[in-house]
Parts: sequence; structure tokens; C-alpha cells
Amino acid sequence: TQDLHELENRMVTVVTASDLVNVNQLNFIASQEDEAKVWCEELFSLSSNLLSHNLNRDQSLLKAIVRLFSSDRKRVENALESCKLPYGRGDSIKLEDLTLEVYRNFLDSLCPRPELGNIFKLFYKRSKPLMLSVDQMTEFINNKQRDPRLNEILYPPLRPAQTHTAMERYQHDQTQLKQGKISLQAFSSYLSSDENGVIPPEKLDQSEDMSFPISHYFINSSHNTYLTAGQLAGSSSVEMYRQVLLAGCRCVELDVWKGRTAEEEPVITHGFTMTSEISFKEVIEAIAECAFKTSPFPVILSFENHVDSLKQQAKMAEYCRSIFGEALLIDPLDKYPLEPGVPLPSPQELMGKILIKNKKSHKPSNNTDTKRLTDQPANQSNEPVSPSNNTGEMEAESEEDDDDEDDDGKKVSGDIEQTEREAVATEEMSTLVNYVQPTKFNSFEQFQYNTFYMNLYVSTNEIMVLNLLLTRYNKSQLSRIYPKGTRVDSSNFMPQLFWNAGCQLVALNYQTIDLSMQLNLFMFEYNGRSGYRLKPEFMRRPDKHFDPFTENTVDGIVANTLSVKVISGQFLTERRVGVYVEVEMFGLPADTRRKALKTKTSQNNNAINPVWDEEPIVFKKVILPTLASLRIAAFEEGGKFIGHRIIPVSAIRPGYRYIGLRNEKNQSLILPAVFVYIEVKDYVPDTFADVIEALSNPIRYVNLLEQRSKQLAALTLEDGEEDTQTETDLKSAPLENGLSPVSGPPGHTPIATTPKASAANQQAATTDVPVCTLENLQQSKVYQKEQRRQFKELKELVRRHQKKTSELLREFNNKYKKTARQCSKNRSSNSDSEKDDRLQQLREEQHQQLLALRQEQYYSQKYLQREHIKTLTERLTSLAEESHNTQIKKLKDICDNSEEFHMVLELFS
Repeated sequence: TQDLHELENRMVTVVTASDLVNVNQLNFIASQEDEAKVWCEELFSLSSNLLSHNLNRDQSLLKAIVRLFSSDRKRVENALESCKLPYGRGDSIKLEDLTLEVYRNFLDSLCPRPELGNIFKLFYKRSKPLMLSVDQMTEFINNKQRDPRLNEILYPPLRPAQTHTAMERYQHDQTQLKQGKISLQAFSSYLSSDENGVIPPEKLDQSEDMSFPISHYFINSSHNTYLTAGQLAGSSSVEMYRQVLLAGCRCVELDVWKGRTAEEEPVITHGFTMTSEISFKEVIEAIAECAFKTSPFPVILSFENHVDSLKQQAKMAEYCRSIFGEALLIDPLDKYPLEPGVPLPSPQELMGKILIKNKKSHKPSNNTDTKRLTDQPANQSNEPVSPSNNTGEMEAESEEDDDDEDDDGKKVSGDIEQTEREAVATEEMSTLVNYVQPTKFNSFEQFQYNTFYMNLYVSTNEIMVLNLLLTRYNKSQLSRIYPKGTRVDSSNFMPQLFWNAGCQLVALNYQTIDLSMQLNLFMFEYNGRSGYRLKPEFMRRPDKHFDPFTENTVDGIVANTLSVKVISGQFLTERRVGVYVEVEMFGLPADTRRKALKTKTSQNNNAINPVWDEEPIVFKKVILPTLASLRIAAFEEGGKFIGHRIIPVSAIRPGYRYIGLRNEKNQSLILPAVFVYIEVKDYVPDTFADVIEALSNPIRYVNLLEQRSKQLAALTLEDGEEDTQTETDLKSAPLENGLSPVSGPPGHTPIATTPKASAANQQAATTDVPVCTLENLQQSKVYQKEQRRQFKELKELVRRHQKKTSELLREFNNKYKKTARQCSKNRSSNSDSEKDDRLQQLREEQHQQLLALRQEQYYSQKYLQREHIKTLTERLTSLAEESHNTQIKKLKDICDNSEEFHMVLELFS
């Protein structure tokens, strides 16, 4: 037995797989136990390295490129020859010859990039040969690649000296570098480097504060973890627990049933289905092996306990205690007792601990026998001792669905699904439950005291009717969402809907890698794959209220504007087929836009370096960037999926970036990439766009305002100019309504009775009424007088503003001189640096006061101009109505005269 134990300690098992279900195992035996341990640690470190999952295309294997061009071998050979590398069928390339610079030259020869040359030309100033100076490269990085949302004090723009140092890694011609010149090749190398990645490397590592209560985090969760296929048939697997935990999941589910064998060992299976059974003990051992390999933060075991045997429940508790050992949290932490009003402990304080979620019996079970375990209603044991703490579990297709019958014994109608009731927890199992106690739901108000009670919900849209209450509840308590029972194919719901409401444990079927699962994988890829993501602040603070369905900006959150232009693709597929790219966004309902952009299919079946010259897609207002994600996906023209990438909007870097694509399992494809130009900035409503422009460039705004004032003066009349018209002129001048007196309605003069005169009268009667244009209305006296009054009022306001500004400047000047004199008198006690600091502080204060004054003046002038426009619009409307009434009257007179004319004709006919 001892030899067998030593042999097991020297064994190394390497598991390879394309997904979590279909795994292959390779077994090795090391000569020493320590050697086996070193191999395991190093191999796991390499496989779980975060940066290795985000490699740029400079790190791809040459053989992958050769395989990509298997149908165009001549193209590869020419590229190798241009780089002076051997290209014969039996030739090999020495490792020292294939340097990074040579490899980049090979890529450029194999996949020409004319779009990079066009970008490069936008910034160079006609130097020959085509080169960028260090200052021009600095301008490019600061204006195009820098995130404008960053604070300029904490993250200052790049200086030329820093640019020169950075370009040393990409500009290999030292002569050009000493001259401060940057070539197109160096420019291209910079764009494809890790330094220019679309996601900051620090976001991949653990960067979030883990000291908040555990209810303040989204937690990576699994549903029916043991299943490898559908919910009704298929195999259950112990290996699924290992793979799910290694993937970063922090909450796994165990459906435990009574074993029917002679050994009376509890088993895990999906009850009353054709799925196979696995040993409960083996699952606990697998969890103990892999619980904290990927993440050190707590693991929650979600028990669905159907074991109605006292003996087997005792075995379950004993296995948990003996196998988990000190990692199992049995007693609450001293700082966080299970008392009303006490918050939950943080992931940091629960590090390395395993928590059990199981029904907890609050009554002694000394006289409980096996029959009572099965006959007693499941919720009976969940009633708290104190009525004031009577909280419970809200169920809609939930796991503890034992009270969903009405008075007539019929099941409640709707989408609610009846699942098998759970057994009553024995004392042995109850003692293992502390901070995660599932309880029956009665009302949200009853949960505000006991933070250790949690709710379970099914993934139905009905519960989102309670979105405001649910969001408030999730600030202090845990809630678990799981797929609807009718999803027998193990498909998943969209987790984004429940993340928006602050639900922590959104459990998905890990065996199905659909779009929902892909969103979950990308969500928990960040923060060091810890399995915990900190919720936004307003989802944690009790004084903040949040509606997930809001279409307005959230208090304290700056909305973003995001623009994405798809420029080109590289090495998308080895097939000669047309390709296209789709862009979509997930987030709040108001932020979500499915297939917002779809490019045209590439021409000439070009999938190696297609170029798209199309308009960018603009997401005008992203209300909640911290919960929004951008998805960029590439497809073949027939709709076959190539690869995609999901990026959090709050962390995305603007500028020209390569988006390395992933497959459905979130594995890097390395070569396939999409080259995009991204613009991101704080959202500004259209009504305040000119205000922001004025604040960002006040000098330009003041100059523009003065120019507009001069133009306004040239287009309007000065005061005192009155139009004097003679009585003769009045006859030909237009009236206030824009009509001439001669064009008024005809008088009732006798109508000529001769046929010639009758024809003339008929022609005069049917003449069209002249059109009254906007220019006619604007020439009326009333309108002109109002314009002169407004100009005078605006001119007076500007004069007052100028006077007030001049007075303030004089005051500033006098105060500055006075302060300077005081500093000179006290030179003996104050140093020159203190004097300079005091004067600089005074200048800053004066600058801020002047800026505030100009801003106030700007708003007052703008308000006055808006009121003027409103008044002029009302005047024009009034004049138009008068003109309209006059024309209606004239048309009526013409109609009456026409009838009289026809009556006269009938008399003479």
C-alpha cells in the first residue's frame, strides 16, 4: 500500500481539451515526488498565464502561417525569399536567423497592408524618405491612441523623450533613431505590439478591491455542474467539477440523492432522468483538488439535497469535514456573526474557504427518523425562531418548489415548474451551513435584516418586473439565478439581464458554449480570473436607487460615446471565401444593440487581408459603461463563424488597434485579427455640445462670438432709422402682412356685358393669388422693428459684460501688484520660491474667477439669443396667419365673382 501511495504521488496527468466536456488525458510517472510536483506547478502556471491568452500576432508560430497558405505555397516562398530565409521543401530555418524583426518583415511581405501607409501619411510632413519625427509620433499617440477619459494629472500625456524611449523597441535602424526618425515598419510594429493592445494589461490581473461584502460581487457560477450533455439523458462526470473550477468558476452545484447500493453511498445525478450517477465522495475529492488552483477566493457548494436517509446525510457531512479539512468554513467568523444587521464577510476574508449552501434546520432533530425526513414539508425547517426574522425564498421554477399549490390542490399556472422537493437537513448537515442559507421567499422587506439568507430564482423575465426591489435586495443579500427547467437541451439564458439587476450567482450550463456562456467567459476573464467581479458603486450603496431599464444617465456615472470603424482583417481563414464583420453591444436594455454594424462581404474571396472602407458605427450614449461590452465577430459569407472578441467598454482603449479573435471556447486564435479605429469619450447631450466646445477652447469661442456680433450688426439696421414714405410710395410699398394694396380684393364694379369684355373679366377673375414668401414677411415693419430692438438689447448686454470683465481685470491687476509689493517688503522672511508660489496661486484663482465670469456671460447671452429667436418666430407666425387670412378672403371673393360671371354668361347665351 505504501508503494502504491508513492507511485500515485509521482504520477502526473496532463489534460488537454477543446472544451470542458471532451477531454484527453496523458499520464506520466516522474522519478521523484518533488520532480512531479515541480512539473505540475510549472505546466499549470504556463497554461493559466493570462498574457499568453492575449498574445499579439507577432507571437504566432510560423508553421501556422504556412498551413494558412497551403493553397498558395508560392506566396509563402516569395515572402521567405524576400526575407533571405530558406524556402525549399526540405529546408529548415535556424532559430537564430528567425529574429522578431525578420519575422515581422515576413508578415509584411506575406500580407501587404496599404491601409497602414495611408494612416502613416496623415501625420508625416512631406519628409523624404517617408518618416515620422518623434514629435509627430508623440502627437499621434496623444491625439489618437490616448484615452480622453483618463485624468491628465494622474495619467499625463506622453512626452517626446518617452516616445523616443518607447520607439527603441521597434525602430531597429539606430542611425534613423538617433536622428529622431521613425519608419513605417517601426510604426507598424508598434501598432501590433502588446504595448498597443486593446485592453490594458493591468485589467487582466487582479485589479479590483476584494474587501467589500461578498454580496457586492458578481460570482462565476455553474448549473448542474456534473452534466456533460442535456438535462434528461447523458453522462454525469466527476471531471466536470475539475474543469469548471480550473476555468475560474466559484459556485458549483451538487444534486445529491440517496444511493441504492449495499454500501449506501450518496450519489450525484439529475433525479428522475436517464442521466448516469457519480459518487458524491469522488466529487468532493475532485473539488478539494482544484478548488483554489485558479483562484484563491471562496468556493460556494450549492447543495440540492434529496437524500432522505439520516445515515447517508451523516456520511455527506463527514466527507465534507474530512476531505476539505480546514478549508471548510463551519463556524462564522468572529467579526461577522449570524445576527441581523451584520454584513456578509468579504472574499478577501474568506480566502481559501469553502462555503456550503444547503437547507439549514433551526430546530433540534433528536427524535427525527427517516420517515419524518420524507414526510415533513421542506420549508418547515426554514422558519426562523423569531417572527421578526421570518424571511424566505421567492420561487419561480425554483429548486425548493413545494408550496406552489393553491387551496384546491392544483399547481399554480404559468411558467412555474414543479421540481422534486428537497429533504430536511439533518443536524450534521445544518452545522456546515452559515453565510449562504437558502430560504423561502415571502417579501423583500423581510430580508433587509438577515444578510445570510439568500434567494433562488429561475431565469424568467417575470421576476424582472420586480427590478427595483430586486436591485435593492442584491445590495446586501445573495441571489442565485439558474436556467429554466424546460431548457432540456442545456441551453443558456442571457446572463446580462440579471447582472443588470445586481444578481450575484447567475448559474449557467458550462457544457454548452453558446453566446450566453461566451459572455460569461469574457466577463470573468478579467480581475485575474478570480471568479469575482466588483459591482458598480451605485449597485452597492444603500442610498442609491437604480432601475435596470432606465434610458437616462445614472447619477454619478458618466455615460460614454463609442465609435468603431472596421478597417481591415488579417489571416481570418485559410479558405478562399468572402468574409464580413459584425459589431454589437451588450449591456443595459437601452445600451444593447444586436448586429449594430455588418460590413460588406470582402471582394475577390479575400480572407487574408480584406479592407473595408465604410462609415463607423456610433453608439451615441452608453449609459452604463461598466456593465457594457462590445462584441466584434468575423464570419464567412455563408454565415459560418470564424472568431470573435468581447471587450468591456469601460476598459477599451481608443485608437488604431488589432482585435485578436477567439473561438467559441474563448481560446485565442492568434493569427486571425481585425484592425479597427475606436473613438471613445464622455457622452455630451446635443444641447450642451457647444457649451463643452466653448469650455474646452474659450479663446476660440470668444473670437467666434465677436465675429458673429459683427456679422449681426452688418445684417441689421441701426437705431434711429425710420422709413418715411409718401402717400404715393405707400400705394406701391408692401403692407405689414406682405401684400401690396393693389393686389387687394377687387371692388364690385359693373361687369362688361360684351363678349370681349366678358373674356377679359373671366381671365382677371381666375388670376392666381400671389405667394407670400418668408422674405416678404421679414421685410414687414413689425418684424424689422423687433429686430432693431433685439439688436439694441443684445448690444447693451455685451457692453455690460465687457465693462464687467474690464473691471474684474483691473481689480485683478491691482490685487496682483499689491500682493507682489507685499511679498517684496517681506522678502526677508519669505524666500523667492514662496513668493512665486503665492503669485502663481493668485494667478490661478484669478484665472478661475475669470473663466467662471465668462461662462456666466456666455449662458446669459445664449439665453437672450434663444429668447430673441423665440420672439421672432412668434412674430413670423403671427404675420403668416394674417397673410393667410387675407389670401383666404381674397380667394373667397374671387370665387363669388366667378359665380356671378357665369350667371351673366348664361343670361346672354
